[in-house]
Amino acid sequence: MSAFNLFQRLSQAPTKPKAAPAARQFDVADLYQGPIALGGDGEAQARPFDEKLRQAYFWIVNHAIISPHYDIEYNDGPSQTYAVGDSRRTLNLPSAQSYSSFILLPLLTFATRRKCLFVGGPGRGKTASALLMGVLAGSTVKEVKRAMQHGHPQMTVADLLGNPLPADLVNAQSMDDIRIAWRAWLGMRVKIVDEYNRIPTRTQSALLTVMGDNYAEVLNHIYECPEAAWYLTANDDQGGGTYQVIEALRDRVDVTVQALAFNPRFLSELLLRVEENVRPEELVPPEIIFTEAEVDQIGASIRQVAVPDAVRRRLEFFASQFELFETAGGQFEYMTKDTARLSGADRGAAQAADNGRDRLKDLGCQTLNGISVRTLMALLIYAKAMAYFRGTSEVALEDLRQVLPFVLHNKLQPDPDAPFFALPENAAYRSDRLGWLRRLFDLSNDEFNRLDLDRDDPVGVLSAEFDLGLDGVSERETLARLNRIEKLIGERTKGRKLYGPLYDDLLKLKYLHQRYTNYRSWLRSQ
Repeated sequence: MSAFNLFQRLSQAPTKPKAAPAARQFDVADLYQGPIALGGDGEAQARPFDEKLRQAYFWIVNHAIISPHYDIEYNDGPSQTYAVGDSRRTLNLPSAQSYSSFILLPLLTFATRRKCLFVGGPGRGKTASALLMGVLAGSTVKEVKRAMQHGHPQMTVADLLGNPLPADLVNAQSMDDIRIAWRAWLGMRVKIVDEYNRIPTRTQSALLTVMGDNYAEVLNHIYECPEAAWYLTANDDQGGGTYQVIEALRDRVDVTVQALAFNPRFLSELLLRVEENVRPEELVPPEIIFTEAEVDQIGASIRQVAVPDAVRRRLEFFASQFELFETAGGQFEYMTKDTARLSGADRGAAQAADNGRDRLKDLGCQTLNGISVRTLMALLIYAKAMAYFRGTSEVALEDLRQVLPFVLHNKLQPDPDAPFFALPENAAYRSDRLGWLRRLFDLSNDEFNRLDLDRDDPVGVLSAEFDLGLDGVSERETLARLNRIEKLIGERTKGRKLYGPLYDDLLKLKYLHQRYTNYRSWLRSQ
């Protein structure tokens, strides 16, 4: 085989081997079950799309983007670990199939049609990775390059969206007579904006409309964009661009991946490309090109992946740690970090008035904000996509743990003055935000286990009881449930400091109490 063909080679072996189903023995009862199966239906014979997605991943990671950084680690048993250097950092050798986030997260973004931001220094492969996603969607390299938007300080809204035709501007009697020459990129299934933090603020607002609402507007004319996967790049996403990225635009980004440094041990790969004069994006095998209908099918399948209650409960517990800010509000519902942010009050003074909680134990003290609804939805969809990619029908806790740092990267802002970061063993987390977020989730799970919430969750029991519905519930039973709620609130608030999970539990109990109170009033009016 020539070196040229090496770039288009796909593995014929399954990328996620599974145990073959056990052969069935003949049973005479099968004769009464209907027509005899003759060797599988069309769906079984067709190549599953999750397998095609994995083939695309392994082709990119082995032949296109040189990224030997397996930072999404899975284990199916004990793994080998080594303590390295003076800092005794841990090097893991995962015992199960693991992945490079720089390739996998953009691919999951492609499958779910979400929005991905690449950050990292120049020449790390950010634009090349986005370009490959456009080719996977069926566009040619030339089409993707021409449609790519390059951020620059003089970029206008017309540069981004399109121009009115000059002749119409002169002759039109009304705005409706003016035709707009829309930019071709608005109709692409993969949209790429290079160096988005160099775009002027006014143009960022127009970009926000396209990203958030999926349409463009010029002179009262509307262009409806198709569903698309978005890829944005930035050399510096911490405020080092030409313009500060507006907060709303930053919030629209679902996942952030960092392009890591090139490992010189793989220089021979670059040498081969130079000698053969090949570009991987021009050699994408046709077997891993996705049609629009296939991406639609993948998106629908991902949404069907189940999230078990046990996993969902862990996420609820984690998210509840961060919004509480006890001294920010006089009314119970307004004791949040968002209240403090909106007021513009001095955060330091509010923190100084805190009531003596253990700031090292409280995970909420490590962040400046909480987690938004949009972020939680992105977290769920990426956890489902990860499970789908791994060929499973439900999300495992490890799936959630692996995608969580990339979704929260730009969303959960650390508080550098928190006592946690002052400890010598945590100093690296000041710069390693992904590592800090993963550590945060692990600490939350440790606390969840300590409280034994998998088995002892009275608020969850009351909530499940309410979810069964109120049809047929008598007044006597309603009163009994109200008493149980009041008794539980009394137990939970007796002599305890207020932490985030307790705050959310009390608000949930208040909600249930109000619903039962309204129901009791309705019963008495009958």
